[in-house]
Amino acid sequence: MSTQEYRTGREGEFTYRGHTLDELQEMDLEEVAELLPARKRRSIKRGLGVEHQKLLEKARGKDEQETANSPIRTHLRDMPVLPEFVDLTFEVYTGQSFERVRVEPEMIGHYLGEFQLTRNSVEHGQAGIGATRSSKFVPLK
Repeated sequence: MSTQEYRTGREGEFTYRGHTLDELQEMDLEEVAELLPARKRRSIKRGLGVEHQKLLEKARGKDEQETANSPIRTHLRDMPVLPEFVDLTFEVYTGQSFERVRVEPEMIGHYLGEFQLTRNSVEHGQAGIGATRSSKFVPLK
């Protein structure tokens, strides 16, 4: 994605493909789908699944005040971030736990799962007992 897709206007207002956030939130789902990247556009045009529809209804029913106290919990990492989700808080399942994600305008057009990693980074320690023959001879301090 190029930087022109997500940029701020002259006044510092967020725009997505030439539309302000207010304009995006006023559009219906089919109009927003035309602006999204191909994979997300196709999934919306083919019809969101039952679980995706339920999540969308939950998000439409929440206010900013309500979601600060009780975020929306979901396993749907493949749900496209829509303009309706901006300023809402979701708890996305990582495979082990639910992690909080606050949706910002720059996240529109991505999936919810892209903002919570499912794998931890590994930091290897020093070679020790049971290591391979060549790594046993690491000089000790």
